[in-house]
Parts: sequence; C-alpha cells; structure tokens
Amino acid sequence: MARQRSVGEYRAIDLVCFALMLALFEPVLHFAATRLFPAEPYTVSAVAALTAIVMMRWGPWAAIHAVFGGVLACFLAGARWDQYLIYGVGNLLSLLSLLLLRAWGKEETRKDALQSMGFALVTALLMQLGRAMLALVTGNGLGVCLGFFTTGVITDLFTVVVVWIARRLDGIFEDQIHYLLRIQRESQKR
Repeated sequence: MARQRSVGEYRAIDLVCFALMLALFEPVLHFAATRLFPAEPYTVSAVAALTAIVMMRWGPWAAIHAVFGGVLACFLAGARWDQYLIYGVGNLLSLLSLLLLRAWGKEETRKDALQSMGFALVTALLMQLGRAMLALVTGNGLGVCLGFFTTGVITDLFTVVVVWIARRLDGIFEDQIHYLLRIQRESQKR
C-alpha cells in the first residue's frame, strides 16, 4: 500500500504546480501581447487569476505566487530594478482579499458565482492598486500609476472568467483542507 502524503507535502506539491502554471502561462501571454498584438494598449496576465485560486486553496501561501508572478512579468519585459519592486511587492496587496474570504466564508464564496467573481475582481484590483502605490512612492507620475488600472482592464476580466471556470471544476477553487476532508468522507461512504 502506498504511503499517504502529509498535508504539508500535498501543499508543497500543489504550490509548485501552480507556480509551474504561472511559469507556463505568463510567457505565452507575454508573447501574444508583444508579438501578436504589439499595438494594443492592454495587457493580459495570469498572475491575479492564479493568485486568487491559490488564495482560496491555501490562504496566505498565495503570497509566493503574487511575488513570483510579478518578478516573472518583469523578467519577461526586461524591466528595470524598480519595476521588479513595484510588481513583486505591489502584488502582495492582493492578499487583502483574504479579508473577503474571511467575511464571506470560503465555502460560501466558492458556491456563489457572484461572490467568486467579486473576489477575483477585488484580487486583481488590489494587485493593481499595490503596484500603483509603489510606483508613486518610487517617484513615478500619476499617469503611470493610473496606467496600471487602464492597461489591466482585460486582465481584470480574464481573472474573473478564470475564477468563474475554476469554481465549476471539482476541487480547484476550494479550500484544500476542506476538499481533502470532503474526499475522505466520500471515500468512506463507498
């Protein structure tokens, strides 16, 4: 009989899998934006969507993906050092979305489409707000700060749609402790 994994091992594997998804999707989206649609003023990023899903699954562990996604986006764009700070650290403001999960309840948010989509949108907007605030602190003008919101509109929509789809897939947009216990109960009934 195979040895069962501990919750910590399962979490580590899960977090790595989501980081690998970021490492796969973000370069593809960057390539599409810079090579296929270079004249478009909008950007699309998977960082907010995957961070929101990881936040639902593991709570504050999503900080890893928020920072990694920001650093990866900067690397792909050939960014300056201050942009790494703006994106990497600024993305962490999205963790305030955890307060929504606490207020609404993770299970209620998972089950309710509007709450799920609201959570996703707030996560994306907080990420943009964090970037804008750090950009302002590092000496960028108000136009640059507003640009995080105006160029990120498609990312906001993308985040909402991805979370809406994820909530419909069993176990994807679900607290993983809850999911593991639910699976265990279901297997005991058989």
